[in-house]
Amino acid sequence: MGMDCRKELLAIYELLNTHFGDLHWWPADDPFEVMVGAILTQNTAWSNVEKAIAALKQRELLSPEAMARIGEEKLAEIIRPSGYYRVKAKRLKEFIRFLTEGYCGDIDALCAESLPTLREKLLRIRGVGPETADSILLYACGKPVFISDAYTQRILERHNLIPEGATGDRIRALFLDHLPHDAALFNQFHALLVYTGKNYCRKKPKCMACPLRILFQQRVPV
Repeated sequence: MGMDCRKELLAIYELLNTHFGDLHWWPADDPFEVMVGAILTQNTAWSNVEKAIAALKQRELLSPEAMARIGEEKLAEIIRPSGYYRVKAKRLKEFIRFLTEGYCGDIDALCAESLPTLREKLLRIRGVGPETADSILLYACGKPVFISDAYTQRILERHNLIPEGATGDRIRALFLDHLPHDAALFNQFHALLVYTGKNYCRKKPKCMACPLRILFQQRVPV
């Protein structure tokens, strides 16, 4: 089972990687921008996050120091395009407080923490759940952790690699148990799954156009 699962995951990766190529995800100028984006992208489309990020850059607020100085209400208005902007402003402020009090605002010091320790600390921040924490760990800090999200869950369920309703912990474990702990691999693999979920493996799937249709056809007896 373990070897079969590894082969299945690698087959999915190879097909998607050949189809999409290197996706260079997460798009950002620096790790702090990734961290902010990970919070802003909760419950919204990435296009909305881009508008909020652009607004922050325009006002030179995309740094821990600048974001610490601005008031929460003003911050909320600036990130309004991201949706749930008052809640997200509060969450950004909570994160800045965590970064300032725990690491003197030093991103490098934060990322130098061991993966288990940092993940535990991130999950204690109000409004930071497993998906947001793991996005920060993988994309901002380069830690080898896999992100469990709705796209990944849907694709794995449809390919019978996990049971319906599997937990995020089980999904993360599937990748960590069967693949090398390589941040670059997990970065590209997760991005590939997100692109596949957005373009093909939707709630109403486009199976015949999907690059994974070959695997599906191999499983179905003629």
